[in-house]
Amino acid sequence: MKILFMGDSITDAGRNGAMGQGYPLLVNARLSVLYPGKLKFINNGISGNRIVDLYARIKCDVWNHEPDVMSVLIGINDVWHEIGGKNGVDAVRFERMLTMFCEDTLERLPDIKIMLMEPFVLRAGATDANWDYFDSETKLRADRVKRVAEKFNLVFLPLQDMFDKACETASAEFWLHDGVHPSPAGHQLIADKWIGMFESKILNK
Repeated sequence: MKILFMGDSITDAGRNGAMGQGYPLLVNARLSVLYPGKLKFINNGISGNRIVDLYARIKCDVWNHEPDVMSVLIGINDVWHEIGGKNGVDAVRFERMLTMFCEDTLERLPDIKIMLMEPFVLRAGATDANWDYFDSETKLRADRVKRVAEKFNLVFLPLQDMFDKACETASAEFWLHDGVHPSPAGHQLIADKWIGMFESKILNK
């Protein structure tokens, strides 16, 4: 089974053509122990990506690999890039592009299983000054991700509530050091949640 990770810097996590140092690496490590020799992993996350960037590289970085499972985490840059650079992707267009991304992939690879991960944000260094905007707009993108997952009967992986609850035991910066990018502990939370969903919804365990 070939598993492909698509996303932005949270998925990229310094991969340099490999698995990086984030949740994809942790998922790879744990599942490779649980299912030795049964799974192959590819990380094609690219720092700075928005949904329009994912769609632009859909053939090269998704279809050409013919994955059995694709995991997608996207949305925070569609919000963040509007601040300063005015290059964000509004929620309506975001949903339209994500719909195209999934629909075209399902048409090209009809047997693929797709897991859509919920974008998330916490109030910390990079988000504090524009918190109301980050909070409301990220929630809008999260709602759109869930709607697309429901439309195509895809796996939806909720993450915001998990991070909100984690802040009851440690500060936001402990989990997302700037409010967006996970710490090692934050990446572990994502990986644990991802593995649980993968085993229950993809492997049907």
